[in-house]
Amino acid sequence: MRYNSIENGIMDGMNSDFERFLSKHSPFTKEQISEIAESLDIREYKKKTVILRAGDLVTECYLILKGCLRSYVIKDGLEKTIEFYMEEQSVALPGYGKQIPSELFLECVEDTVAVIGTPEIEAKMSNEFPELISASLKMTEDVIDNYQSTIVDYKMDSAEERYIRLTKERPGLIQRVPQYQLASYLGVQPESLSRIRRRISKK
Repeated sequence: MRYNSIENGIMDGMNSDFERFLSKHSPFTKEQISEIAESLDIREYKKKTVILRAGDLVTECYLILKGCLRSYVIKDGLEKTIEFYMEEQSVALPGYGKQIPSELFLECVEDTVAVIGTPEIEAKMSNEFPELISASLKMTEDVIDNYQSTIVDYKMDSAEERYIRLTKERPGLIQRVPQYQLASYLGVQPESLSRIRRRISKK
């Protein structure tokens, strides 16, 4: 197993997190999981690290074991948060593996540990562990379903309704990301988000 700047004890914990995650998505044996884990590229990123910049080729995807990432664009000099990703979520930005420059930035909201994927790694792992194909398809389906649901909600709901939905569906996120990032994700100014919170607290 390859990793960067992580103490052995911490890495053991990350390995356990990965094993639990993999067990949820495919019936691997313990021996298979251990073998897969030994082939992984796991990296640690510090908070505020920009992993990908707009204009870069999207050559990697990520499975978050610990931490939080966000994708965003910069328009008229302002950051617009597109999505947040937390533990057990996979991140494959548009253009991944297609030699297409990214339109998005990808940044660490917190210190983050992630499994790194590339088309080459995926092909190699799928050849050695065919069971990974079904697990990968399941994760891809989950990403697509979540993205489509987010788009529908964003189009249909008011900012207050989007915030209420977020508190119900992703309550941990509210406490983990800065308010200005959360506000841009909901499509409002930080001051408007403060008013929404006050209004909800009085109900």
